[in-house]
Amino acid sequence: MGKPSVSRDLIARLPKSDLHLHLDGSLRLSTLIELAKTHKVALPSRTPEGLLELVFKRAYKSLPEYLKGFEFTVACLQDAESLERAAYELCIDCRQENVFYVEMRFAPQLHVRGEFRVRDVLRAVCRGLERAKKEINADPEVKRGAVPRFEAGVIVCALRFFLPVFSEHYKAYFEALPTAPAEEIYSLASLELARSAIAAAEEDGLPVVGFDLAGQERGFPAKDHQAAYQLAHEHFLGKTVHAGEDYGPESIFQAITDCHADRIGHGTWLFSHKHMRDKSIADKKAFIDKLVRYVAEHRITLEVCLTSNQQTIPELRNDLRKHPFKKMREARCSVTLCTDNRLVSRTTMTDEVEKAVAAFDLEPRAIKDVLIYGFKRSFFPGSYPDKRDWVRSVLNYMEDQFAQFGHDVRVGRRPL
Repeated sequence: MGKPSVSRDLIARLPKSDLHLHLDGSLRLSTLIELAKTHKVALPSRTPEGLLELVFKRAYKSLPEYLKGFEFTVACLQDAESLERAAYELCIDCRQENVFYVEMRFAPQLHVRGEFRVRDVLRAVCRGLERAKKEINADPEVKRGAVPRFEAGVIVCALRFFLPVFSEHYKAYFEALPTAPAEEIYSLASLELARSAIAAAEEDGLPVVGFDLAGQERGFPAKDHQAAYQLAHEHFLGKTVHAGEDYGPESIFQAITDCHADRIGHGTWLFSHKHMRDKSIADKKAFIDKLVRYVAEHRITLEVCLTSNQQTIPELRNDLRKHPFKKMREARCSVTLCTDNRLVSRTTMTDEVEKAVAAFDLEPRAIKDVLIYGFKRSFFPGSYPDKRDWVRSVLNYMEDQFAQFGHDVRVGRRPL
């Protein structure tokens, strides 16, 4: 790898989006420590240094070790005040590195307690989001149009798999349906979550913009959640699915066919023959070729999270260049970069873009394309004309930043 074509300083100044950003994986470390003390949550350490050594590491031995930190963060986000604060601080932190759009996702059903229900959880998070937006967009530079305004939305996550111990919400399902097969309970829980998300958007007027499915792919197919996604589809919510992260191309196919996916979270094994497990697919190459073409032609955007993939997928641990990001771009897929979890992965959007530039020798125009896809393929919480005007303001600002560092990305620009 040669010297990067752009500097970290420029990357930091470029307008960025983060479409795959878990709220409960992106707390400020100082806030986690403070909330743990307030709510009497036992942490492995009470110091930032100790937590970074014991829990939130640079590298993890396994996915379970990576997910361990969520036990502590979720436990500290069990009331409205804490959720509002976390959402507010996350928006502020993102904007400080010129992230102008975020879609924070989380599973509100993990935060339900007593009379504090899913819609109450969503109201609390959206209060934090709206408070941050109001504060950020009060800046005179934003008001006069010199800097794009900050926007944000919420994506609600259903879980492919859960147990009664996950939350009071899930425990109630198992108690009410003691003889039901587990997959039926998963399906019903997701459907009810979709209803709550739709009500929050349509009745409460909250910026709930999308529906997601997270959790272990292997053995827990997207089809179990088909009814929830159909309802979300009928109510025009954006649809994204964690797929192709710990299972093969079939999982991405299921997300598209069973869940109407507009975007795919990760999609790491889109091209991988060896990760295919469906024995009914005789010609693996033909299947993958057709799937890749479909994903590219239909602009089903791939939410790529380089750092978290490197931390959880052994094949990528020692060489990020093995990540299929380059192949995704060569196939002309719509690809954007995301952090996944700012705390758990100890990363920022600036870090993610810098890693991509270094590992895949991205030139300025390629960086511009990847970044603008994040804005164009967002589940923007407003009208389409408003979105187009806003994306144009972001694009103009982006081109100006490149120009200040001697890169003219306007000339001969390809259609996006």
